[in-house]
Amino acid sequence: MGRKAGLNPEAAPEDGAPGAAERPTPERAPAERAASRGEDARRPPAGAEIAADGLRLPAPLARAAELALDRKARDVLVLDLREVSNATDYFLILSGSSDTHVKGVSEHILEELRREGVRANHVEGLRSGRWVLLDYIDFVVHVFHPDARAFYQLETLWGDAPRERLTA
Repeated sequence: MGRKAGLNPEAAPEDGAPGAAERPTPERAPAERAASRGEDARRPPAGAEIAADGLRLPAPLARAAELALDRKARDVLVLDLREVSNATDYFLILSGSSDTHVKGVSEHILEELRREGVRANHVEGLRSGRWVLLDYIDFVVHVFHPDARAFYQLETLWGDAPRERLTA
């Protein structure tokens, strides 16, 4: 009995074969994400990266961090997941001081980025205000209530990822 194409990560299915369009390989993932947005993956658009002390951030991510800091978010941290995960390239993790503050920071990021043509693919937790997740595909913004952040400890979970603390 033969193996099904696409089940063996070492096997590369031929074009048109079952499994050929399945999950992209890690090397192809960023290019495929760029292509799905109609961008040229070989070169970043003008202003696509902004340097934060030691880390170069894509412009929408840097803008999200700036918007969070504008609304007095606390403990703003960027995790670079490009070498440790295929799920997304970056996490932007930050805290609000209360449920209302968490919602306000999250809504500000959503509204301002939307106004600038950057739309979230998925949003979770906005009603409760304990942990709001804004998924922009290439980066995910996590806005936490301090108690929820201490409980889930994403920074520890992704401890092997390069990180950068951002301040106003």
